[in-house]
Amino acid sequence: MRTALIHDWLVTIGGAERALLDMLQVVPDAELFTICDFLTPPNRARFGGRSIHTTFIQKCPFAKSRYRDYLPLMPLAIEQLDVSQFELVISSSTAVAKGVLTGPDQLHIAYVNSPMRYAWDLSHQYLYTPRFRRWPLGWAARACLHYLRLWDVRTALGVDVFVANSHFIARRIQKVYRRDSVVVYPPVDVAAFELQSEKDDYYVTVARAVPYKRLDLMCDAFARMPRRKLIVIGDGPDLPALKRRAIPNVTLLGHQPPEAMRQAVQNARAFVFAAVEDFGIAPVEAQACGTPVIAFGRGGTSETVLDGKTGVLYYDQSPEALMQAIEVFERNRETFDPAEIREHSLRFSRERFLKEFAEVIEHSVQSRPGRPGPRLPHAGAGTPHHIVTSQAEQGLPHVTRSR
Repeated sequence: MRTALIHDWLVTIGGAERALLDMLQVVPDAELFTICDFLTPPNRARFGGRSIHTTFIQKCPFAKSRYRDYLPLMPLAIEQLDVSQFELVISSSTAVAKGVLTGPDQLHIAYVNSPMRYAWDLSHQYLYTPRFRRWPLGWAARACLHYLRLWDVRTALGVDVFVANSHFIARRIQKVYRRDSVVVYPPVDVAAFELQSEKDDYYVTVARAVPYKRLDLMCDAFARMPRRKLIVIGDGPDLPALKRRAIPNVTLLGHQPPEAMRQAVQNARAFVFAAVEDFGIAPVEAQACGTPVIAFGRGGTSETVLDGKTGVLYYDQSPEALMQAIEVFERNRETFDPAEIREHSLRFSRERFLKEFAEVIEHSVQSRPGRPGPRLPHAGAGTPHHIVTSQAEQGLPHVTRSR
């Protein structure tokens, strides 16, 4: 089948882009479409020299540095992509990619990293940042997000099969679009991380210094535990403010090369995490090193961290709750087996993603328009993906009903 693969934008290689690269392993002949492509030459080389189709936003003024400011035009842009000659359309969507226009004889599979966070359940967090508190810009943003929500719901009708990257996102899809999802966890390159059984006496976190990562919460907690050391790896707009606090037992390293980051995580006593993530690749990478994870128990980390076995979960997003979780970890530190922690991380490997995503395509094609159906893929024994379905659906094995 002729296949088109749609991605929101290509600016850097993050978790969504690594999943996109693995999708191309499943459908190697697919043609790639995106809003704009500003990858560096080394990152573009990872796509094997294939041509990448872009939209008019590619040539808009200052788009390379301020492409997100063109969000109000992105629904129009994505609808201008002509994929009418393709039998199979796969969208990799965190924002607008699933809104590409398809016909009744085309099969559209949407892999959703998340419905637009800033348009839905996190909209108030974004709108109450200093940038949007000013009157003209704030009200313009509210009007734009209202329009985006209407467009986002309408375009969900054009998707034949929704694939969520976690059960947390499957619940978001059900809430926003009233659609069921197949859950296929994204690929994590666990092979790039080696098991390290001997640990040092510091804690570590790897995260962008942006508000929702809650690095401020972690710094507050460790400021009140002066005998515990925290190393923070990651750059971002909030880093200067964190450095001005100058907490003696918190070391802010900023951006680090991959090898330095891996060594820091491998040798850490535990990995600390405070964000609500759609999936959360960094905590899985830490577990691939045999490093226990202390994480806020909401979002994707509640699915990737086994409380009491591969880490400790806490359920109040506050410094006090994190401090209590660290104390629980310290009292039980000897019970965490690095080899078992790494073994758990293998459930999220690239090989597993390639297999499961191929299964989704195969089963979806079998029930494409013009064939009897629908038939969703069966989650085989020992595999982490499940079907999230309605109570009315009957007869499907290994069903997870998410409400």
